[in-house]
Amino acid sequence: MSSRKALPGGEAQVVASASGAEPCLSDSGSESAWEEVEEDPEGPALQARCLFCDRCFSSPEDVFCHCSSDHRFSIETMVRKHGLDFYGYIKLVNFIRMEKPTLECLTSTSAPAPWEGEEYLKPVLEDDPLLQYDIEDVTDCTNTSYPYGLIESSSLLERLKCAEHRAELAEAALARAQEDLHKMKQFAQDFVMNAEVRSNSAASAIADLQENEEDVYFSSYGHYGIHEEMIKIILDVGCGTGILSMFAAKAGAKKVIGVDQSDIIYQAMDIIRLNGLDDTISLIKGRIEEVDLPAEKVDIIISEWMGYFLLFESMLDSVIYARNKYLGKGGSETKVQKGWQYCCSCLATSITTTETSGQSFLKVYPDICSISLVAVGDLNKHADRLAFWDDVYGFNMSCMKKAVIPEAVVDVSDSSTLLSESCVIKWIDCNVVSASELEFSSEFTLTVMKTSLCTAIAGYFDIYFEKNCNQKVLFSTSPCSARTHWKQTLFFLENPIHVGKGEELKGKITIHKNRKDPRSLIITLSVKDVKQTYSLQ
Repeated sequence: MSSRKALPGGEAQVVASASGAEPCLSDSGSESAWEEVEEDPEGPALQARCLFCDRCFSSPEDVFCHCSSDHRFSIETMVRKHGLDFYGYIKLVNFIRMEKPTLECLTSTSAPAPWEGEEYLKPVLEDDPLLQYDIEDVTDCTNTSYPYGLIESSSLLERLKCAEHRAELAEAALARAQEDLHKMKQFAQDFVMNAEVRSNSAASAIADLQENEEDVYFSSYGHYGIHEEMIKIILDVGCGTGILSMFAAKAGAKKVIGVDQSDIIYQAMDIIRLNGLDDTISLIKGRIEEVDLPAEKVDIIISEWMGYFLLFESMLDSVIYARNKYLGKGGSETKVQKGWQYCCSCLATSITTTETSGQSFLKVYPDICSISLVAVGDLNKHADRLAFWDDVYGFNMSCMKKAVIPEAVVDVSDSSTLLSESCVIKWIDCNVVSASELEFSSEFTLTVMKTSLCTAIAGYFDIYFEKNCNQKVLFSTSPCSARTHWKQTLFFLENPIHVGKGEELKGKITIHKNRKDPRSLIITLSVKDVKQTYSLQ
């Protein structure tokens, strides 16, 4: 209720009766002398509730400010974006209160808007102050409170605060995710491997091997006419996803131990469990030189250790260490009845044994490896690699060749570009080779098959499964064989060399490890009085 009272000096007044009767005007006075004075309304003031939470405020303006600062929602933006009139605004408010959409849903909404239905004209809250608010004031309230020129800056500041808030939430979520991942890894390791802490190596958690004392033979061996017995223990060095370990288990191994330093071993645990082989295969995370195995000796070592140019990454050193420490020298003679097969970039094995007494055998597979060189004449690759720098969009950058040439290139060489017969520069017997023998020098002779320009010397390797194998198997990365992910290693010559058919291209190659990075190799190549040092890293 309101009443009118005369201004000072006025002659008339309006008096409201307590009963609410119409006020009476005096006979005199001027209309200009009157002023409206608001009294406190009857009853408590209406409370404006937030659109997204249960907080209440004294005015719609306060609600809108709260929604903007706490919920990152601007009613002004929505009104302007969708061109809402008074009824559209009412529908929007009721829609939010009724459907409780997420902020992302609201801000990404496009025509037709989901609140256009007539059902949203019905108030969700009785006497909702937001529905009594003038739509024009929605946009005015944000503009009138800022001096000219500060509106955009304030908006930018608000966006920056919002971005900072999201960043803090993201960091917290990332920390929780990392903690959860760590817990999951530990759980997986404990679940799959039944890990126990060993007294002499607290960091080495391994699975207890459940021995199956029954002689169970792999079904494919039913046709063999020889006496077969289970191989006791196989060690897989650098097991990765566990593919070789699983092949060994399927082939009849009673126990398989896989070791790998990388986190891929956690996926290997899942893979092995999914294939029901966790009672046969146990996995250990760590370097073979540092972990403790659940067995003093093993019967066979398997490993896919080969790197580019065979020796890149020096993983053969780890196999040699494992061989010297864990491989038993007595017992049964190993027969690789079906050999190893290359399938989907992995080596598979089928292994059986025959009893042999009084004999001593070393068993590392693959057992024999070779590194070979061949002359290549590929002017296109040479141009892409080196001649390119002679004219780079009209500029001479030939000085870049000095930086490019020393880098050995891992790439596929087309067999049609080969100019010579291949020449083996190194044979390696994995059962007896020492780590020091992996650094060497070798002279070579390449017999040229056709007259051309030699642009590079390509290196590749072959591996063999020979000793004690009923069927010998060769796996080659030669340019003349099926392509593999090892490809070939190319040593480009700065200036192509002319060679003639029947000519013997003589040279020398020296290979040693990079002392600063033992994984990488330093290769020095001399051919036809041209000497160049390359790095493979």
